[in-house]
Amino acid sequence: MTLRTWKEAGSQFRFGGHDIFYRAEGRGREALLCIHGFPTASWDWEPVWPSLRQRFGHVVAPDLLGFGWSAKPRRHHYSLIEQADLCDALLAERGIERVHVLAHDYGVSVAQELLAREISQPQRRAQLLSVVFLNGGLFPETHRAIWQQRWLNGPLGPLLAQLMNEKRFGETFGRVFGPETRPGMIELHDFWQLISHQDGHRLSHRLIRYIRERRMNRERWVAALQRSPVPLRLINGPEDPVSGAHLLERYRELVPEPDTVSIPGIGHYPQVEAPDRVLRAFHEFHDRLSGPSGNRPRSLS
Repeated sequence: MTLRTWKEAGSQFRFGGHDIFYRAEGRGREALLCIHGFPTASWDWEPVWPSLRQRFGHVVAPDLLGFGWSAKPRRHHYSLIEQADLCDALLAERGIERVHVLAHDYGVSVAQELLAREISQPQRRAQLLSVVFLNGGLFPETHRAIWQQRWLNGPLGPLLAQLMNEKRFGETFGRVFGPETRPGMIELHDFWQLISHQDGHRLSHRLIRYIRERRMNRERWVAALQRSPVPLRLINGPEDPVSGAHLLERYRELVPEPDTVSIPGIGHYPQVEAPDRVLRAFHEFHDRLSGPSGNRPRSLS
């Protein structure tokens, strides 16, 4: 599927007065919610989408507020908490009452907030059933931001955002991938189209505030992992300089009975770099959940 056909197959709904793009296939009260990362969009899930669609009767993937083809208000105070509200609103829009989550990067924090809400509000409209995390900043202390992220998050952030262009983006973005799985020019151009839509790249300094928000909510979001009432799995690309092998090690230190899978040679975007191996780990997790014993899967390395 091309980026154009992905967009043409999408839908929109209103959230907080803004138009939100999302991809959805199927119907039903039980679904899989896919939550993308920074700075990209739901298009990240395209390599694994057909297989996810075969497994689940209903799959939903939004472009979060400020990302992709969703609205990008200029002076908005972007928040991970609000993005969790957006996901809840989309689940209600689709009539979903039971949901599995697959989350990456920025999206792992949104998933942690949904998990925290499941603990504090067990009678929520949409019951959370399981969460699979890909690379992302689950623990602020192990999130190693690249220099562009650090600058965007500082006083010169607005200036850096104004200077960003496709060439600079491509030079930086490829560095978080594995050494043998970096995106080519066509893939980079597709990513840039999503980021720069509605001049979204000029909002990067506003979106990057999620790094501070993670620090502020660390206790709540780490506790959600440690007290999770639902099965969790982390699928990790260890070559990722931002949240690679060091994240995996920290996860195993802090999360009880950690269920983890490491995919050698892969970086920050496992679902793009190694979709078949991600799907193998994802389906193995769900096979065991749906098996007669219902036991949590074991860690693999």
